[in-house]
Amino acid sequence: MSTVLSNTIFNELRLEGKLCDAVITVGNVEFKVHRIVLCNCSSYFRDLFCRKPSPSEQQQVYNFPQGSPDTMSLIVEFAYTGSVVVTEENVLELLVAADRFAVKAVVRVCFDFLEQQLSPMSCIDVWMLADLHKCPELRQKVYLYILHHFQEVAGFSGNFLQLSAQQLADFIERDELNVRRESVVFEAVLRWIDFAPEERQGDLTKLLSKVRLLLISSTYLVETVSTNALVRKSMACMTLVIDAMKTLQDSKLERPLTRTRRPSTVLLAIGGWEKDTLTNRIELYDVRADRWTKMSVSMEDRRVFHGCVVLNGSVYCIGGYDGGDYLSSVRILDLVTQTWQEARPMHKPRLQVSVVALNGCIYAMGGCDQLGKLRTTERYQPDTGQWTMMAPMHEHRSGNSAATLHGKVYIFGGVNMDEPLSTAECYKPQSNQWTLISPMLSGCNAACSVAYKDKIYVVGGFSVDSHTNRVFIYDPLSNEWSEGNPMVNARSSFGIAVLEDQLYAAGGFDDHGTICKVERYDETTTSWHIVRDMERPRGGFSLCVVEQDIYSAGLSGEEPPCL
Repeated sequence: MSTVLSNTIFNELRLEGKLCDAVITVGNVEFKVHRIVLCNCSSYFRDLFCRKPSPSEQQQVYNFPQGSPDTMSLIVEFAYTGSVVVTEENVLELLVAADRFAVKAVVRVCFDFLEQQLSPMSCIDVWMLADLHKCPELRQKVYLYILHHFQEVAGFSGNFLQLSAQQLADFIERDELNVRRESVVFEAVLRWIDFAPEERQGDLTKLLSKVRLLLISSTYLVETVSTNALVRKSMACMTLVIDAMKTLQDSKLERPLTRTRRPSTVLLAIGGWEKDTLTNRIELYDVRADRWTKMSVSMEDRRVFHGCVVLNGSVYCIGGYDGGDYLSSVRILDLVTQTWQEARPMHKPRLQVSVVALNGCIYAMGGCDQLGKLRTTERYQPDTGQWTMMAPMHEHRSGNSAATLHGKVYIFGGVNMDEPLSTAECYKPQSNQWTLISPMLSGCNAACSVAYKDKIYVVGGFSVDSHTNRVFIYDPLSNEWSEGNPMVNARSSFGIAVLEDQLYAAGGFDDHGTICKVERYDETTTSWHIVRDMERPRGGFSLCVVEQDIYSAGLSGEEPPCL
């Protein structure tokens, strides 16, 4: 408090031009300052002001002819007030000046700003700046950003073409390089070489050796890679390609034949039923290897028909049933440390509850307890660790499904008495109010909902006397429903999530029991395709999407076999 007061007084004196003992000139602009204040925030000024002045400096005037008056004004302002306004227009110049004058706090503010503004167009610039100004933490964050967004960076960033051959080789050899198709890496190499072909074509062999040719289809290798003019000019490159084609042709082993890239996001399947017993397994799906693996960490307790959400780097497992009791308890899994903690329980036990995360909070809605179906809603705030009762829904409903879109919560279907509900509701956090929206085309219980392509998909479920593969699509803008292409498999109480712009449906129950079938839907083709089964038949579990940097740091499954 005394420091703030002292700085406030010094700033008033500076603005009045009183008791100033030095003048900084930048261009034709003078800044009257107190040396002690600038010494407090900058080792550069401390060294400058503390050395014995030369005869020409007797008047304590310090001239910086190459600086910017506007930037110096920001640095002086920060020295006195502890705050600085950083914008897209001034951030780079301010960073350079703050680094030059050793104002470390301003350097950090600039780096934080640049990190928040990262884009495929800017990330390589920021990465190089972080390296130049010796900021390893930011450099590593931006490095991971480039790896996770490599396809966009390679396609749209002009500065991608300014990378050295070694820098490009370092990127494309990493497992964390995020590309849906390995051919993207080959095309990025060609784009980089085409920028300066005379200078760079000699680097093709080195770079091509980093491309995982065994992850590329035989057709693409034959028709595109082997026919490329630069590849054909190099005997070493042709040898790499021919060897890869021969391995793909001769091998009887199941793909992948080499180590796959790590995706930027993975799926976690948590808890549920396995055949006729509860499980605490956590299973991970790697889209690059098209493989499910059992995680080394498990749930602390077994539960089914619970809800899970990912918030602030942790997975919250909420409510459900443990084989004997309806649960109000909440368990939190820290994905980095792989440790579980217990959070404050909900006000009510909730089986077949819907949970969503929105605006940094968690909402738990509906479900049932020992007394019947619920229409209550609770909100959890992680910063206080408290659950608060919110406005109730219009309907009592259990086996409902929910999703968030454009800052609102939507809830669909479920069951009240015996018949599946077709009603749907929308919740606005600002007004704490539920509003009925257009009902679904027919009722469904134990369906799954997810926001996808600015609409909400309500998928599968149980309708009257059988499981269904129906897909209902809700458009919030028109408040209207349409019917999409059905899934390959009918299912209820399954896992659903959006991974890399495709919709995944995994496991669940059908008319014969639990299933392990997994399929994905691509809105551009409006079709469902079968992908790798889960390791075991499983229903009543939760499916979450986890970012790769968390997964890489904390979670790991068994690596797929490779040659």
